[in-house]
Amino acid sequence: MSGTGTRAWLAAACLGLAACSNVPFPSDEMAGEELPRIEMAAVPFYPQEAYQCGPAALATVLGAAGVERSPEALRAAVYLPGRQGSLQVELLAATRRAGLLPYVLDPTPEALLAELRSGHPVLVLQDLGGAWGTRWHYAVVIGYDRPQGQLILRSGVTERLVENFASFDRSWARAGRWAFVALPPHHLPASATPDRLVAAAAGLERVAGAAALPAYAAVLERWPSHLTARLALGNASYWRHDLAAAEAAYRQATIDHPDAAEAWNNLAQTLHEAGRPAEALAAAEQAVRLGGPRQPLHEATRAAIAGAAAH
Repeated sequence: MSGTGTRAWLAAACLGLAACSNVPFPSDEMAGEELPRIEMAAVPFYPQEAYQCGPAALATVLGAAGVERSPEALRAAVYLPGRQGSLQVELLAATRRAGLLPYVLDPTPEALLAELRSGHPVLVLQDLGGAWGTRWHYAVVIGYDRPQGQLILRSGVTERLVENFASFDRSWARAGRWAFVALPPHHLPASATPDRLVAAAAGLERVAGAAALPAYAAVLERWPSHLTARLALGNASYWRHDLAAAEAAYRQATIDHPDAAEAWNNLAQTLHEAGRPAEALAAAEQAVRLGGPRQPLHEATRAAIAGAAAH
């Protein structure tokens, strides 16, 4: 992708970053134990025609995750003719529509290498223009050679582009070191944090509904006591009218976090709809006792449950 298409959009993403810095290949001490060389040779390759690097790079990471899409099939969804390219937000949205979880990495070499070590190809945005102006370009990193200080990419019309890490990082840094992985919802990114994972899963839920349930469950498998993930799992089950699963999630939240008023309130509503008024009222009263910023909502829940029980 070239031209001035996303310059203004990207400017905000680059604020505060050392956009022209030159970061060396992280040392073994920084990266931890790992194989000296990794290459995901089975990752598909789609030669990128002029201005079509977005659809081609997206097709590459989707295919690596088991979702076959041709660049032609993706072009209408992510390519903006007026900008002669694709915006990051369109790539993330198309990934969600494919039923996969897009996760934007921390803008660090360590996060990039962590995903590669875990077998996750990484879609990256680069600015290949340098001193000659801005030239945006999407590529997919599929491996590295630590002793040689090199990365291996699917890029443009080159199926196996071997690039010195320092050179790559200069072009990557000029684009804010933006990168993401596209994974099946049950398969979590190696560099992820729980809060950002829940936010990513919530984005997937808004587009693909129940596809997010395995993502919430996977977060809880790694971080069993994460309150937001437990509530999100309960909410997703509740909106699917699976009251048993919702109750289980909310009840576990009250066990792990007995002072979480929202968990008690949601449990009360679920028990009320399940036809268990006494238990529902007890949970609602506990939510009100705990207070918090949503106290008016909790009081409304208790009043509704008490009113229904009186009739």
